[in-house]
Amino acid sequence: MTTTSSSRVQLALNVTDLEASIAFYSAMFGVEPAKRRPGYANFAVAEPPLKLVLIETTDDVRGSGTAGALNHLGVEVPSVEGVAASRERFAQAGLAAFDENDTTCCYALQDKVWVHDPAGAPWEVYTVKDENPAGARPATASLEVLDVSGRQPDGAACCTASA
Repeated sequence: MTTTSSSRVQLALNVTDLEASIAFYSAMFGVEPAKRRPGYANFAVAEPPLKLVLIETTDDVRGSGTAGALNHLGVEVPSVEGVAASRERFAQAGLAAFDENDTTCCYALQDKVWVHDPAGAPWEVYTVKDENPAGARPATASLEVLDVSGRQPDGAACCTASA
């Protein structure tokens, strides 16, 4: 189960230089990464409550400025019940959503539900069930594998719904 006792917003960014980005965000927020893996780092920022995720990607995916910076957005909740409550809220609101249960992504075992905002930005509500599972998979640039309709493209990888 996750060690988070309450919800926090997640911001996942595409970066081309992971080490420089880690140095920048460590200085900006005054904390070191909570987790580092090849091509991946995350920060558990206490104030403001934020899960900052850095996903290393290529220059052509990232580009410059803000346009390619966003990978995806999320809300980390403390339990699978929080994910289920979000799923139910999305259904009642008529939002198209898709589930990922017992998926390994970002080097962690997670349950999650995905929705897209009107402009296509992907949001996940998720909980971490195991921070270091066997056979964990890395993060992938979600915008490369998620289309804005919320449907899973062929060959989708981590951070997308399982086939």
